[in-house]
Amino acid sequence: VMLLGDSGVGKTCFLIRFKDGAFLSGAFIATVGIDFRNKVVTVDGMRVKLQIWDTAGQERFRSVTHAYYRDAQALLLLYDITSKSSFDSIRAWLTEIHEYAQRDVVIMLLGNKADMSSERVIRSEDGETLAREYGVPFLETSAKTGMNVELAFLAIAKELKYRAGQQANEPSFQIRDYVESQKKRSSCCSFM
Repeated sequence: VMLLGDSGVGKTCFLIRFKDGAFLSGAFIATVGIDFRNKVVTVDGMRVKLQIWDTAGQERFRSVTHAYYRDAQALLLLYDITSKSSFDSIRAWLTEIHEYAQRDVVIMLLGNKADMSSERVIRSEDGETLAREYGVPFLETSAKTGMNVELAFLAIAKELKYRAGQQANEPSFQIRDYVESQKKRSSCCSFM
């Protein structure tokens, strides 16, 4: 699983929130090149090991990250809801993904920093529209509060598990439908 997106969208904090359940606040040093962490999750009673690659968002490291695209089974593409430029870059990221990644790679679009609603410049509807256009699931997330962080990774893990062990008589798993159903389930109790 690779985390992609412009520098400063919160990829490293997103990973640390999922891996360690913590939020690192304060000034952050940008990721140089690429880093990874492992986490084992349980999906439908089966343990699944996720190897999560945190990439540098800066343009100068793009050639390094391109080399890792082809081995990725899933890509979490993040933008910052308080940064129009990070959202505007999503199409370019998707073009790169289609150029370098496997054709059947699982992609999920994430609008991060949803806890900063007072500074929001990208509406949730805009993220949903873009995700629909590319046929990928969409979630708004917050590495700070943990909102939807686990859901994003579990949805990816469920999809990868389904693909790895798909039986002919097994009903198909639809990641977009799963994400939507989980969002509806949690919206009764969530706030921003």
